[in-house]
Amino acid sequence: MRYFKTRSVATEACKQGKVRMNDAIVKPSREVYPADKIQVRKNQINYQIDVLDLPKSRVGAKLVNLYINDITPKEELEKRELLKYSQDYYRKKGTGRPTKKDRRELDDWFDPEADED
Repeated sequence: MRYFKTRSVATEACKQGKVRMNDAIVKPSREVYPADKIQVRKNQINYQIDVLDLPKSRVGAKLVNLYINDITPKEELEKRELLKYSQDYYRKKGTGRPTKKDRRELDDWFDPEADED
């Protein structure tokens, strides 16, 4: 239902267990029926979808909302906003790799007990 850009990306997500249907991990070839509940983990956010109906053929992205009901909790959508701000906080996009000093600070932040040795 167009949560992934391509079918191959969606297939890979299914193989990695990031897609669940009715609380069960699914294979890429699993058929979808109306009233199914789909959970998709994408970019650290758990999206939840109710399937209302199936289109007779492929439809454009603007028409997908006629066939699904997005029931993702607001807390999950707020995570997306927080992730956007956390990525832009320290280093602007395209400014290059972290310096040696930046790397040490990251290592200290992830493992503060390593300093005590």
